[in-house]
Amino acid sequence: MTIHQLSVFIENKAGRLVKVLNVLKQAGIQIIASTVSDTVEYGLYRIICDKPSQAYRLLREQGISVTMNDVFALQIDNTPGQAAKVFEAFGSADVNISYMYSFLLKDKGIIVFRTGDTDKAREVISLNKMHFISEENLSEL
Repeated sequence: MTIHQLSVFIENKAGRLVKVLNVLKQAGIQIIASTVSDTVEYGLYRIICDKPSQAYRLLREQGISVTMNDVFALQIDNTPGQAAKVFEAFGSADVNISYMYSFLLKDKGIIVFRTGDTDKAREVISLNKMHFISEENLSEL
């Protein structure tokens, strides 16, 4: 019910992001979604890709600080209010969302998020019959 996400810690200096991107490019790894958040000195580059274990290993071999975490990915209709409906269900169940990002893929909305209460999140997803994306069907999107 979850997928792997890479979190890459990069110094806020010219060329640091391109180093990460080049490692993935040279290995033929496809980035499906990514987001960057920053502080004054460092950025956090979150990546969903088609080969997360290989990407993790290659980045580590290059001395790049990276972690791999499980996150939830839900597919929703591309209509106004769908994301609100999803997060109302989590809020009603008292499930806190640590962070989220979203994107459109083939006219469907994709919401990626992390929570500290994965068991409760799984329960909310099941009870509300939400369409989750697994690691196996991620490459089929």
